[in-house]
Amino acid sequence: MKKIILIFAVALASLSCENNSEGVITEVSPEEIDLILDLEKVQLIDVRTAEEFDLGHIINAQNININSDSFDADIELLDKEQPVVLYCKSGNRSAMCAKKMKDAGFKKIYDLKEGFSKWKHIDLNTTTNKNI
Repeated sequence: MKKIILIFAVALASLSCENNSEGVITEVSPEEIDLILDLEKVQLIDVRTAEEFDLGHIINAQNININSDSFDADIELLDKEQPVVLYCKSGNRSAMCAKKMKDAGFKKIYDLKEGFSKWKHIDLNTTTNKNI
């Protein structure tokens, strides 16, 4: 039943974004992100440092450090029409990144609430961990 409610919530969020020509940022839980990764073709972006990424990350994530000098150029290589899922350690950097991406013209942005720390805590079995 809980999964059905999550599917409905994600579908509703997706529909509300489709008619909007401006970007929409949706903060979502780890369970919702897990579902989004199953249902949508998304660009999964880890905005932490390379060192943090190497310690563990969500499978298929691309590492684009929000604090790097090449950040703006790196996000310009992404598809602005395709949904983006962002995460960092706790949610602060990904929230900043979401705003930057919205300003850059991205249409649908999902931000993982409470970040990778929460993701690891609930153990969704989609994490690549070397030393965790």
